[in-house]
Amino acid sequence: MDTLIYQTKFWKIDLSDNQYYLGRCYVSLKRQCPALSQLTKEEMLDFFEIAKKLEPALKKAFGSTMFNWTCLMNNAYKSENPKPQVHFHFKPRYNHKVNFEGEVFEDKEFAHHYDHKAKKEVSEEIMRKIIEKIKANM
Repeated sequence: MDTLIYQTKFWKIDLSDNQYYLGRCYVSLKRQCPALSQLTKEEMLDFFEIAKKLEPALKKAFGSTMFNWTCLMNNAYKSENPKPQVHFHFKPRYNHKVNFEGEVFEDKEFAHHYDHKAKKEVSEEIMRKIIEKIKANM
């Protein structure tokens, strides 16, 4: 399934298959880059333009309360020949239940650190509808 939501010259946004946090995405740099300190000024400015579009889109689409952004590249180092790649995990957080297309999404840890083990798989149809809703609000 194509999970692409939006892209710019430098970044792409893909919907995560784990929708425990409704609208959870990955914002990935298109070129190979192993560290934040190696991003160009142009790439960073472009990233902030994405944040300015993505946060309001999720607020409008699903009523997100706030947002967590993390840049974690730990998994790259689990392989014998690590190739870390700059990307951000974008997790909308909710202080209320959200019913979307018959699915109930509940952020049980709101106002606390997120639960990295929490999982919610949804059908491809629901994934497509989430992507469409975000796109429509960007």
